[in-house]
Amino acid sequence: MTILRLMYEFFKTGLFSVGGGLATLPFLYEMSDKTGWFSHADIADMIAVSESTPGAIGINMSTYAGFKTAGIPGALLASLSLAAPSVIVILIIAAFLNRFRNNPYVEGAFYGLRPASIAMITAAGINVAKVALVNTAAYAAGDLVGFFLPIPILMAVILFIAMRKLKWSPVVFIALSAVVGVILKL
Repeated sequence: MTILRLMYEFFKTGLFSVGGGLATLPFLYEMSDKTGWFSHADIADMIAVSESTPGAIGINMSTYAGFKTAGIPGALLASLSLAAPSVIVILIIAAFLNRFRNNPYVEGAFYGLRPASIAMITAAGINVAKVALVNTAAYAAGDLVGFFLPIPILMAVILFIAMRKLKWSPVVFIALSAVVGVILKL
């Protein structure tokens, strides 16, 4: 039964996560809350693994979540279920788009989808920031000083500036972050 639910959840995610892999994040958070298959902290780990491995981030995250939920069959079926709606929709769109390319309704739909994609990615980024940069348990206990995690915040700011200035491959920043994380946790 878990496999079927996993397939359904990832098919639904693939169907409605307009805007690419990061747009799957709100669906993963919802899935986490509804099913308990993985935690919000696990999603932060999924992002880190997915960003540091080859391939599409959405597929990588679905593979990771599927494996965590139901092993290798879960990984395969979650990935296929996430990709299936895109394949189906692209085949349908490719068949009709040339005929309707200048249709005002089609243009209007694409105009509306762009801000929706940005909103979904921003909402997901805020959720990731809550997991990585703040201690919500400290806030709940009334400890405002312990709420902010200074080292992760400092690392995020330094990495953001370095990525904008140095224009290195994201792989370099991911590797450096992993090394710093290992050193700080030792």
